[in-house]
Formats: sequence, C-alpha cells, structure tokens
Amino acid sequence: MDKNNSSKAFENEDGRKLVENGLRGRENWVESWGTDSLGSSLGFFQEQENISMQNLLLYKYQQEKQLIEEFGTLNDLYLDVVSPPFQFSKEDINQLVGITSETSELNEPKKESSCVFPSESLGVSRNYESELRRLNEQSHETNYSKINFGISSVDSIIKLAAEKFLQSSSSSIDEFSVLSHPYASSFLGLGKEDIDKDVQLVQDLLLCAERVDKKQYDSASKILDNCLTLSSSKRSTIQRLVYYFIGALYEKIDRETGRSNGMFLAKKQPFNVEKRLMNLNPTMLAFHEKFPLSQVTQFSGIQSIIEHVANSRKVHIIDLEIRNGMQFAILMQALAARPKCPLDHLKITAIGTNSQPLIEETGRQLKEFAQSMNLNFSFKTIMVEDILDLNKSLFDLDADEAIAVYAAYVFKNMIAQPDRLKSLLKLIKNMNLRVMVVIESEANDNSSFFVNRFVEALFFYGAFFDILEECMKHDESSRTIFESGIFGPIIRNIVVAEGEERKYRHVNIDIWRACFSQFGMVEIRLSMSSIYQANLLLKNFACGGSCSIDLDGKCLIFGWKGTRINSISAWRFQ
Repeated sequence: MDKNNSSKAFENEDGRKLVENGLRGRENWVESWGTDSLGSSLGFFQEQENISMQNLLLYKYQQEKQLIEEFGTLNDLYLDVVSPPFQFSKEDINQLVGITSETSELNEPKKESSCVFPSESLGVSRNYESELRRLNEQSHETNYSKINFGISSVDSIIKLAAEKFLQSSSSSIDEFSVLSHPYASSFLGLGKEDIDKDVQLVQDLLLCAERVDKKQYDSASKILDNCLTLSSSKRSTIQRLVYYFIGALYEKIDRETGRSNGMFLAKKQPFNVEKRLMNLNPTMLAFHEKFPLSQVTQFSGIQSIIEHVANSRKVHIIDLEIRNGMQFAILMQALAARPKCPLDHLKITAIGTNSQPLIEETGRQLKEFAQSMNLNFSFKTIMVEDILDLNKSLFDLDADEAIAVYAAYVFKNMIAQPDRLKSLLKLIKNMNLRVMVVIESEANDNSSFFVNRFVEALFFYGAFFDILEECMKHDESSRTIFESGIFGPIIRNIVVAEGEERKYRHVNIDIWRACFSQFGMVEIRLSMSSIYQANLLLKNFACGGSCSIDLDGKCLIFGWKGTRINSISAWRFQ
C-alpha cells in the first residue's frame, strides 16, 4: 500500500481520529479502560470514541505492511538479543532459584510424599547451576542472536481474513492472494483450500460482529448459521477458535433481541473459571508442564521475591489469589537451598472470597511439601465475603518478618470495581512490604465498545489456541477440556457481558503503571538473574523456541510468536 492510498483510506472521520490519537501499536491504541472502569474514575485515561470495524482492521493491516517493509520476508524475522556485559558471580549463582552452593546440599525429601506438585517443574532448577557456570565461562560478548520465533498460522489467518474483509469495503487494499502473501511461509503443511476455508470463516465472523454492532441481528444470525456449519470444537485450530466466538455472538444476539434459538443454551450456565484453575487436576498439570510461559512466569516471579527477602530469617508471603500454589513449592525449594541466612520460618497467607475447601487443600499440599524439605512452615487462610472487608487485624504480622505480596492475575478482576482495588492497595501500603510481584495478561480487551474488544479478544485468544495446539498436540483430551472449560467461558464473558457483569477485563503494563503510580508505588527493575533463568528454562521445552522474553522498561514481557501474552513486574511503595 503506497502512502497516497494510505492517506485516502484515512480521509473519513474515524481514520483521522486514529492518526490524531498517535497510535503506536495495537497494545497502546485500543482504549484500555471503560467508562465504568478504574481508569475513568481516577481520571488518568479517557475513553476513546468508537472506531469502525474497517478502520480498526485497516490500522492493523498497515502495521503489518510496515513490519514487512522494515524486516523483509518473515523468514528473516528474528529476535535479536545481544548478551550485555554481565557475568555471574558465585553469589549470583547461589541466589538463583533452586541452586545449591558448592558447599551445601539441596535438602532432598526424607520420605515419599503424596504431594501432587509436578516433580519435573520443581526439579528442573537443579540443572541450572552447571548451565549457568557454562554461560559464565563464555565471553560476555557472546551473541544470542537469531532466536527464531515463528509467526503463528492462527494469527496470520486472522490477519489475512481482516485484509479480505477490508477489500469488501475499501479499494485501497491490494488484491488478496494467500500464496503470494508475506505470511505464506506460516502455512507450511496447509493446503491452499484449507487456508481459504479458514480465512473465509474468520472473515464471515468479522462481518457478523460488525452486523451485531450495527444491531442488524437478522443478517448477523444468518451469517452465524453458515459459520456454525464450517466450525467445530473438534476440528482445526481456527475452526475451534471461531466456534467459541460463534457461541458468544449467538448469546449476545439472544440477549439483545430477547429471543433464544437454543443453539448454545447449555453453554450459558454460570461458571467459575478461577475455581477450575485452582484444581490440581490432570488437565491443569498437563498445561503447567507443557506450556513454557506458565513455568517461566512463576519462576521469574518467585526469583524476584527471593532476591528481596535474601537476608530475612522470617518470610511472610501474602497471596491475593493462590490458585493451586505450585509457585510456592518452587519458593520452598529455593529457601531450603539458601547457603546463607538459614530460614527460621516461612508463612503463607492466602486471601479468598470463595472456594475455601480448595484453598485449604492447597495449604495442606504445601504443608506436606514443606515438611519434606525440612522447612518450618505455616499456612493461613483469610476468607472474606468482599475484599472491602479485609483489614490489617486479620493478618498475623510480625515486626521482624519480611513481607512480600504475590498477585497473579488478581487486579484485572478489580478493573470494574475501583473501590476494591483502592482498598486493597491501601491495606498493603500499611504493611512492612519488601516487594509486590504482579503478573497480568497483556491483552487489551477492556473496551466498552463491542467491536473493539471483539477484535482484540479474537487476536489474543487466537494466540492462546495456537499455544494449546502446539504445546499439547499429543494430549488432545486436556487441550479440549482447557479450551471448552477455561477459554470458552472467558471469550463468552468478554463478548456478551456489559458493565460489572463483564468480569474478564485485561489491560497492558502501561495502564497498570499509570494506575499503580496513583497509589505512590514505584516499579523495581527485575534482575538479570531473572532474565537468564527464564531463558534457560525455555530450553527445557520442545515449543520453547516459539516463546520470547523481552524487557519493557523494568518489567519482563513473555510472548508467543510475536504476541505479548503476560507481563511480570515488581513494585514497592515510596
């Protein structure tokens, strides 16, 4: 697309608004807070006006064209990471998670345990020391360049479909051709007919979403009926992805028209994704063991905590949503191996508003694991009906203990409830906090405008479906359960629900930075040890080459084939 055509394409009002807003990338330009959100109430972000489907997709198209022009063919696209002038000292190595010093031994379990924490993920850190020493012996000028991260065929098909969608409404887009497209190398092993079918399916899905946005429900329903015949929860990755968006659109039409076709009636029952994520069932264990970013994120977060409590004999971890607790088994292993400053007591406090039996079961498993590591350990559950009911007196705080907060995918639940977030951060501020580790998704699907969040969710969860396809290709049963039981309900909630009913909202790290700064928090740079450790861990996975680890300011961004998936950042109060 030449500059003249590009300018003509933006001559309408929506196009000018995109340019005026200084869009710098998909993560930054879709508005991140809804009118009912924390950002609006605190006043540091304003809701943008609605953007048409055509202009929203046109911007993405131009962005990809520019990428191709700058980097050439996708076969030449790589992540260029040059090792900085940094070497590990012996102390650095000893501080890494799960690594012993030359004069100390890792405390092995003294008896067989029924603990269900996967031994592979807990034991993998034991192999780090030799690898790190090997790295340390190399010149600091070693070039870790050309770490390939292929482009996801799912992401590529969605982009191709977006181009084709734009062609139907704009003459400024070049003629569409799958095989001549720059992303053609992404479809190795796929036939042209299969590609065309998937592209057409996504194009029809986008058309349907546009019709729903324009309240043309009869037309949208007809398109959906056709899409349903071409999609399935058991076919190709694209067809499975589209299947769950189809179900969400059916329900949205039913809600807005007051009628029901019964097509996805069984899918409309209440759900609790968090409760499912807390269960250490075979599906969750399979995902944790086979998906690199799950373990890498946990290791990096725990590494940051370890570094900030390195000289403390009493450590108190407050987990705002503990889920299955596997990350603390990693912590225990590291503390048991600490060569200096032996640990006197480790305390974990788990906060919950529901699922008390599951939280207590997590505590039981952690106690059992701590016993096997010869750690003095205690676990406490604080159950409240509402986060607003939390107060300092509920915590068993000691003046001489180091306190760290672990917040994984917690604050996103409070975007639509700013009073809860304010209350929680105010409470944490009054504690002797060493560090707060925050892990959040890098999606931007919090728009109050339907089309905006629909497109964002389609791209983001398209990457996740590709992750499941590649990392769990030999475990179809677990992959299917995860897609239908976790991602399906989340997609439905994002697409269908409005207001406070829309529970699943995600914003990127830039928005969280603006938010936390309002509460007097400052970001702490994650250490080089965390970065090296994360890269070493990726080498243990067959699909680790599809992952990327990047620095964004002081935080780490974990990506999948170019799509930002998670951010991990560390914070303290001024």
